[in-house]
Amino acid sequence: MLVGTILGVVIGILFYALAIWVVGKLGLGLKVSGFVPAIVAALVIAVVSALFVWLLGALGLSLGGFLGAIIHLIIAALVLMFAGNMVKGLKVKGFVGALIAAVAIAVVSWLINGVVGLLF
Repeated sequence: MLVGTILGVVIGILFYALAIWVVGKLGLGLKVSGFVPAIVAALVIAVVSALFVWLLGALGLSLGGFLGAIIHLIIAALVLMFAGNMVKGLKVKGFVGALIAAVAIAVVSWLINGVVGLLF
């Protein structure tokens, strides 16, 4: 069971890295110098996001609805900006660029998951 969980996390990171790489190639708020920096960025974003969600839960904050979606978008942009400072090969074009990239990554991830879902 542990192997399946680990494999699922690895596949999820690779799909998210693919989404980051595609958004970077499209020039939508960020620039990625290659697929390896996209993988590292996906790992950094996953860890920081998980810590942030855990912290919100520990504080008893639950965000839902339209306001929750806006707050999650802002958090995603901030996490992207943090990753841009931490990952060599990932450049984020300011806060507005991070917001655009966060939306674009979400859309590309959704499309990738939809295509993979159709194939398997």
